[in-house]
Amino acid sequence: MSETRKVIVDGVEFEVVVEGEGKIWSATVEGKTFQIEIPDAAPVAKKKRTSGGKKKKSGTVSANIPGKVVTVEVNEGDQVTEGQVILILEAMKMQNEIQAPISGTVTIVHCEEGQAIEANIPLVVIEPAPEAE
Repeated sequence: MSETRKVIVDGVEFEVVVEGEGKIWSATVEGKTFQIEIPDAAPVAKKKRTSGGKKKKSGTVSANIPGKVVTVEVNEGDQVTEGQVILILEAMKMQNEIQAPISGTVTIVHCEEGQAIEANIPLVVIEPAPEAE
């Protein structure tokens, strides 16, 4: 198995192709190949592969920083689509559009315009739309 890595030696960055297993490895730097012995090398753990499937997203919307709700664009019972702006939050003198993470129906709105909110508190809950087959 060969792998290309960037390494920094004495402040200088190099692109190195490393290849091997166990204690003996070869490293190719700028066309020169070197043998490297690592006496107490443990086997490298192989990376786990993911299934490639979509991660299930949560329908609970919260802000990761405290702020003030400027506008609430949805009401309970509204249908929303993923990416649709559902509220605008002012935090650190910036207005941030908060978008729906999933498509579905708004079931709960925990905030109102002008309300100061804390970080990581649920603001809106969206029930996922039934998946079309």
